[in-house]
Amino acid sequence: MNRRKFIKTTLFTSSAITFSPYFALASKGQENMFDQSGKLIDFDKWQLTEKQWKEILSEQQFYILRQEGTERAYSNDMEANKQNGIYHCSACDLPVYSSEHKFESNTGWPSFWQPIDIKYIGTKLDFKAFWPRTEVHCARCKGHQGHVFKDGPQPTGLRYCINSVSLTFRPSTA
Repeated sequence: MNRRKFIKTTLFTSSAITFSPYFALASKGQENMFDQSGKLIDFDKWQLTEKQWKEILSEQQFYILRQEGTERAYSNDMEANKQNGIYHCSACDLPVYSSEHKFESNTGWPSFWQPIDIKYIGTKLDFKAFWPRTEVHCARCKGHQGHVFKDGPQPTGLRYCINSVSLTFRPSTA
């Protein structure tokens, strides 16, 4: 085995071992796109063209939701929002997160320890950073919301780190 092949093999193997929890986390969300009998959950998915999305969304929303961008940390007002209510997908209005599950993560983005229902989000592996991350998107419109990490509070131990641009907040009326 030559030196180059040895280095590639070693790096690939160590990366696979190190990041295997992220692979499991990413596949978990896809499994939850099915009900317990194995039937696909119908969310009446939105199948819009890029042109239609550009007409509906602001420039920043399009960048985040459709091009999987990220807003700057602490550049939003939802991170500090303490009101009771529901956070909806800003593209299709699906209610995805509750203020009851929100916590202060000191990351600069709104963070939740779980969605309202795991069926309302999907996940996929994201290799845009140096290491693999688990991307979170809306189950209905597939709009990119942010990422989920395994460093959140109990009971789930998860931190859904979400771009505020991907959310619309509706305060509780009660």
